[in-house]
Amino acid sequence: MLWTIALVLLILWVLGAFIVPIGGSLIHILLVIAIIVVVYRLITGRPVV
Repeated sequence: MLWTIALVLLILWVLGAFIVPIGGSLIHILLVIAIIVVVYRLITGRPVV
């Protein structure tokens, strides 16, 4: 589930940053938060799924 959210945010960030610049910063912030959560779960040993 978390991988799906991170993938969707990555796609929306690419669209927002390079195709439609409006709202790209919000998606970028959400993507950074999702990456931090994934890295935290990998470090603590909890399953990412």
